[in-house]
Amino acid sequence: MADLATTFAGIRSSNPFWLASAPPTDKAYNVVRAFEAGWGGVVWKTLGEDPPIVNTCSRYGAVRYKGSPFAGFNNIELITDRPLDVNLAEIRQVKRDRPDRALVVSLMVPCVEQSWKQILTQVEDTGCDGVELNFGCPHGMSERNMGSAVGQVPEYVEMVTNWCKQHSRLPVIVKLTPNITNILAPAEAAKRGGADAVSLINTLQSITGVDLDLMAPEPVVDGKGTHGGYCGPAVKPVALHMVADIARGLPGLPISGIGGIGTWRDAAEFIALGAGTVQVCSAAMHYGFRIVSDMIDGLSNWMDVKGYRGIEDFRGRATANYVHWSDLNLNWKTIARIDPGLCIRCGLCYIACEDTSHQAIAALREDGRRRYEVIDAECVGCNLCLHVCPVDGCITMEPQPMSGPKITWNEHPNNPLRQVAAE
Repeated sequence: MADLATTFAGIRSSNPFWLASAPPTDKAYNVVRAFEAGWGGVVWKTLGEDPPIVNTCSRYGAVRYKGSPFAGFNNIELITDRPLDVNLAEIRQVKRDRPDRALVVSLMVPCVEQSWKQILTQVEDTGCDGVELNFGCPHGMSERNMGSAVGQVPEYVEMVTNWCKQHSRLPVIVKLTPNITNILAPAEAAKRGGADAVSLINTLQSITGVDLDLMAPEPVVDGKGTHGGYCGPAVKPVALHMVADIARGLPGLPISGIGGIGTWRDAAEFIALGAGTVQVCSAAMHYGFRIVSDMIDGLSNWMDVKGYRGIEDFRGRATANYVHWSDLNLNWKTIARIDPGLCIRCGLCYIACEDTSHQAIAALREDGRRRYEVIDAECVGCNLCLHVCPVDGCITMEPQPMSGPKITWNEHPNNPLRQVAAE
């Protein structure tokens, strides 16, 4: 059996599946239930200074898509609204009772060194395994010059990270905001500040919908709404991209992947792109804590089939194949193939190609029945037909002999920069 145990930034856990800092980790009751269900670690919901935060009602919105109520999930909830001393006491007790599980505490206080020093001293006294600096919250706290208001300014990221490394012996994980043009800038700042790791992504600024009766953004609070933080399956592509950028640009910096993870396959993809652990929130809120059993079993079984004995055997293996567009082989060609035995003759491939692509699928009649066939000379291998086809395996992409040697845009004679260099 594959060994799922991992050590991340010096923090050991029995498996890479952690609960992200969010409502599911707001109190001891939830965290204990999570550990009983099998989660390898949790990041306790973000603590701040007293007096406690005041939250709104309601707090959540969602994007529904083809029967899924949680294609995208939005929240306007702030950090914990429970007293700091209550949270600290519960963290201390939970860690004492479950020393075998990773327990990291998320923190957010104003950009004042003394504030960070004070809360770090209190948190370190609980015996927790590390701290995560919340530089990502895009609503509510950012209006108070915290959260993403810090994460969007690399100088602030470096400064606060440095304070935390000076005033605590705990591993420091910096949670990054995706609401930025280049994720490498704050990641590099965190590294300069001495961060032991980064975690990403935090939520994206969003409005999930508008109540057309009340004429207000959702979720509605007394007739009005605001932007919130977007998460769930819909943000996974953004998260994978940003994790991969850091893995490629800052090799050796530990990464905890967050964003739309709900299955073992999601987790494997993040790990293949360099993540050492993965953090889950929306999927747990949708299905409950016991989804981790399926994730553990699925990842373990897949690793057994592939011959991977541990997480490190495949962590980052896809990073080397994540290249810039200009490094792709322009002589590589594929052509679509339609399996007539699997085709249900719905015509979706034909419609998509005829109306919006390259007119490379012919609509034919055979014994009075519709039949669809790829026109090889017109097919550019764009894959659109494969993605609109409702039958798995009916349409495949078949590699063709290359018309010449491998050539990238960096090497291509049409590249004006190459021409300038030659002159």
